[in-house]
Amino acid sequence: MLDQPLLVELVGAHKVLIAGAGGGFDLFSGLPLAFALESAGKEVAFASQSFTYLGGTDAAHLGSGLYEVTARSQGQRDYFPERHLADWFSLRGRERSIFCFDRVGMRPAIRAWKLLAERVAPDAVILVDGGTDSLMRGDEAGLGTPVEDITSILAADALGEIERRYLVCLGFGVDAFHGVCHAHFLENVADLARSDAFLGAFSITRDMPEAKLFAEATEFVQARTPGRESIVCASVLSAIDGHYGNHHRLARTRASTLWINPLMSFYWAFRLEAVAQRILYADLIRETEHAHEIKALIEAYRKDCKIREAEDIPV
Repeated sequence: MLDQPLLVELVGAHKVLIAGAGGGFDLFSGLPLAFALESAGKEVAFASQSFTYLGGTDAAHLGSGLYEVTARSQGQRDYFPERHLADWFSLRGRERSIFCFDRVGMRPAIRAWKLLAERVAPDAVILVDGGTDSLMRGDEAGLGTPVEDITSILAADALGEIERRYLVCLGFGVDAFHGVCHAHFLENVADLARSDAFLGAFSITRDMPEAKLFAEATEFVQARTPGRESIVCASVLSAIDGHYGNHHRLARTRASTLWINPLMSFYWAFRLEAVAQRILYADLIRETEHAHEIKALIEAYRKDCKIREAEDIPV
């Protein structure tokens, strides 16, 4: 009871790959976990499903839509969070590579993930979602922004030779802006719990050294992406700091109403294989080559399936 199941399972791991499921800043939601694992003596590698046009940068192209970004990489000055994160590490005396995936269809995504696994040789993979829409299986009232998340989930799950594969979500409540019904998220968590695939939830508190490093790294990068800062990361940091309700950390959110709440600072952990098996349209998108094909196929699937009605959480 005193040990978190996810962390217990990671005790035997030596090299952990932490990857952002969605675009750009999702990787940052994995930073507190990464810092904790490094403090426990684990080696950590980083990857990101990037929103940056990687072909317009000088990052090393490793093949199959996979790039290696470092603090010396140049290109797209207005939005390149992975490069700025590498720069933050470098300024702290730690040269780190951030491996980045192009936005592609399932077939090239699987090739890219397998190429990364060969290069990094991790014995554990943690896919991190900033938000909770990655748990939407396809018939919910709203899916949020599923294309990148689901591509990452299915591609990472294809690494069957790596036994330890997980999905971790951070930022409960932030996806309401994209139409996600959080009662459906909780229902999906319950379903995964029945199959022993829910590995618990635990919070990040402001006194944790990992939380302070997370805030430092995020604020460093947010300052270098003016107008395109991460609302998810800002909301999570506000929750960690103890704010509640319509609190705005960023100028870009002031025209909207936010619901900052303590549950935003909770990690929710799951076995990745079980999450992948629940995706109702998975077989429809496996042979895609381009991201726009995935989007179109998801939309076509939802025209024919029975959509679950949205509901409020009755508390």
